[in-house]
Amino acid sequence: MKIDSIKNGIVIDHIRSKKGMEIYEALKLKDLDCSVAIITNAKSGKMGRKDIIKIDKEMEINMDVIGFIEPNATINVVKNDKLVDKYNVQLPEKIVNIARCQNPRCITSIEKDLDQIFTLTDKEKQVYRCQYCEMSLK
Repeated sequence: MKIDSIKNGIVIDHIRSKKGMEIYEALKLKDLDCSVAIITNAKSGKMGRKDIIKIDKEMEINMDVIGFIEPNATINVVKNDKLVDKYNVQLPEKIVNIARCQNPRCITSIEKDLDQIFTLTDKEKQVYRCQYCEMSLK
């Protein structure tokens, strides 16, 4: 299979296999008016198998979304067929409106306009806790 390179845009690489669609949905890439390629189960010497997302457009990417889903991903910015920037994504210390608290007694279940805020409490296990009720996500 051959997926063409992009002239100007973004490549999200080093995504664990089967996580590409989750990132695609979380970033709302279906709403873009450009080509978006999702490559799943690509062979990788480093990871065994990985997913890759190619976006044929220059745009701002929410690094916290990607870091929450796949903290080992890389973001490559391409301009005029050349790699101009490369970012290593990291686990964010705090996420806002990326996930929803599952506690039915949490204030965020009642107050619909309240931001869903989670703080990283265990970096090693990637555990986030709700700012309001302290229920964990993972």
